[in-house]
Amino acid sequence: MSTLGDLGERLAALIMLVVVALLAGLTLGHNTDRLEELPGLLLMVPAAVALRGNIFGALGSRLGTAIHAGTFRLTLRPSSVVGENVLASLVLTLGTSVALAVLAKGAALVFGVAGSIDLADFIMISVVGGVLSSAAVLVAGLGLTSGSVRFGWDPDNVTAPLVTAVGDVATVPALVLASTLVGQQWPVLGVTAVSVIAIPVAVIAVIRAGRPGLRTILRESTPVLIIGILLDLVAGVTVERQLESFALFPALLVMLPAFLAVAGGIGGTLSSRLASQLHLGTIAPNRVPEARARADIMMSVGLAFPVFTVCGLLAHTFSSVSDLDSPGGGWLVAAALLGGVVATLMASIVAYYSTIASVRIGLDPDTYGIPLVTSVMDLLGVFTLILAVDLLAFT
Repeated sequence: MSTLGDLGERLAALIMLVVVALLAGLTLGHNTDRLEELPGLLLMVPAAVALRGNIFGALGSRLGTAIHAGTFRLTLRPSSVVGENVLASLVLTLGTSVALAVLAKGAALVFGVAGSIDLADFIMISVVGGVLSSAAVLVAGLGLTSGSVRFGWDPDNVTAPLVTAVGDVATVPALVLASTLVGQQWPVLGVTAVSVIAIPVAVIAVIRAGRPGLRTILRESTPVLIIGILLDLVAGVTVERQLESFALFPALLVMLPAFLAVAGGIGGTLSSRLASQLHLGTIAPNRVPEARARADIMMSVGLAFPVFTVCGLLAHTFSSVSDLDSPGGGWLVAAALLGGVVATLMASIVAYYSTIASVRIGLDPDTYGIPLVTSVMDLLGVFTLILAVDLLAFT
């Protein structure tokens, strides 16, 4: 594919990511009262959203490599590449949803989130929201992968950002929907009991019965996903503490998922492309990026300018149409650009060095690259956006 065609695919996918993620942001913007009623819920949102992208973005990256290598076949048989990856993703979804709930409650206690919801509520919201959203993301991920084969798209350009987009738009409403069960004793106790008892048993059974490839994915994915949860929870604490400011201008909450998704999407796409090139031997894992890798990095940084501009403009437009207060289109564009370009530079560095580090120590960059990049960028993205907001407010 030509460089121009490559750029067009990536730009189109990222613009779609912005639009879809802004729809998720509208859910946050219209539920500021609920976020204030349930302290700790917003803390969990970045991590829950990131988990969908991390699990299924990595799945898409692995299947993209299979497409490039000519080993992809669309079948759900457990012995196939697709079946193995789907089963691993479902197991990871259940296990990490419980881990997220426990760690979220711990973070609320450690960072002093006053009056945070109970652990059982965290578990219920995380598991129910995770299962509902994962079903949608799995279907979308498989559809995008098979579409790449049928229509000749580069899966490295399309899968990572669009799976992230579906994860954003599905996860936030799913969490809000699950949160409506808070205060209802039997649903909360039932989900908690099933999660604590049945899920670990199911995970262990799958691991024991699984093929070596399945066990490898689970073994390599779990540590990086837990690290990602911890990073995203710090980001969530940062946002939770800014809730009063975000509630003043709900347009900021509308823009937040799209801003984080774009930073992670650009970095995730770069990581996926680099992973495929490393697998195919077209680039080497050098400390200093060679020409082909540098071209990909520069393209990623260049994409940040139009995509974050669109992000700010559409956040203002969506907020205005939805009767949500906004500080103004120009202000949102400036904040998105200032924070976004800095975040993209960081994402490019993280994407390159996390990918080559995975290869150098003998790990699969498809499994490690996207989760590390998106989780780090959720944390750094929150910081750069809040910094941009503070700087522009100061001036």
